[in-house]
Amino acid sequence: MKNIFCITLFLITMAETTAQKNNLPDTGISGVYEVVQAVEDLDFAIKYFGEFGFTVIDSSEIDAITASRVYGVDSALKSYRLQNGNIDSHGLLRLLVWDTPLGQGVGYSPPETIGQRMSVMRTKDIFRIYDIFSAARSDGKHWLPTYPVSDDLFDLDDGEKSFFNKPVIVRENAVYGAFFNHVFFQRYGYHIPGYGTIGDKSPLRTSEFTHHDFIISAPDMSVLSYLSSALGLKAEDVPELDGDWSKGPKAVFKMGDGEAHWYQGFVSPNNICGKLKFFLPTSQKTDKSHLQKLGHLGITMHTFYTEKLDLVYKLVQEHNLDPTAIQSNEYKERSFVFTCPAGCTWQLIEKGTTKNKPVTELKFELTN
Repeated sequence: MKNIFCITLFLITMAETTAQKNNLPDTGISGVYEVVQAVEDLDFAIKYFGEFGFTVIDSSEIDAITASRVYGVDSALKSYRLQNGNIDSHGLLRLLVWDTPLGQGVGYSPPETIGQRMSVMRTKDIFRIYDIFSAARSDGKHWLPTYPVSDDLFDLDDGEKSFFNKPVIVRENAVYGAFFNHVFFQRYGYHIPGYGTIGDKSPLRTSEFTHHDFIISAPDMSVLSYLSSALGLKAEDVPELDGDWSKGPKAVFKMGDGEAHWYQGFVSPNNICGKLKFFLPTSQKTDKSHLQKLGHLGITMHTFYTEKLDLVYKLVQEHNLDPTAIQSNEYKERSFVFTCPAGCTWQLIEKGTTKNKPVTELKFELTN
């Protein structure tokens, strides 16, 4: 992508994003409610995610005719909903077991493969997790962990560093796998209430999913404007260019010299968690977007909930996003599904309040 082209796109999208911030429809939308992951081996998946604190709280199944109507996949489906600790307002996981999957999905791929999806958790011990996946890789398993890197992402670090003036930083890493793509982060010297709750029964001392990464291909970031104008999500800021000069993105995405991507985040006005982060590489990358769809294995959908489902449905129709009809999903929830021009598939679910009350104001509490 040419530099002048990138700058032009940035300026156009900046103007559009400003308009989005000032004209958000009141959709009552949640942050991302569920990561939807299709698996072959259910027993392995439940045991695996159990190590991160997830347990099954509901299950259901539908026949091929119903699955074709709801999801466009001609296969019988068994579905399992998992929750991390007591957090039921966001960051859940839904496991799908298709009787006849369409294919292996994006699978084990280089960082920043188009179509890749990554789910992010807070942890209390990022080096323990790094060591676990590194050992599995050494034993021939298909995992690629990146070394944890630290940075002051929120400009909280201040003053001359000494033993007594301790760093206020976040340390993060990614783990790319054939089964799942993770990002982990650990905080040092600060706390954000409501953003990453680690329960006592989480063996690896990890939280619910706090936010979600999407590697996309698109002419520019304006293809995501519907997230604000139809779904009511706030664009956190104008798109920005990250590259090999930024040590966090360079490490997590294993950027080579001269590589960069455009980044933009969106968040619900009703929950600081369940945030979405989109990455648009500026150099040529492996493209597996044709495998990023329902029916394949891997992360193929994300869900939101709202009490105003009919309003959101109307807005999605007005944006020509071709939603399915509103109908009952496998959990008897009124819902609909659509896929956006950037290849992201969403299910909107009608749902009221949750036991866990979402935090809506982002606060940084220093703990040093």
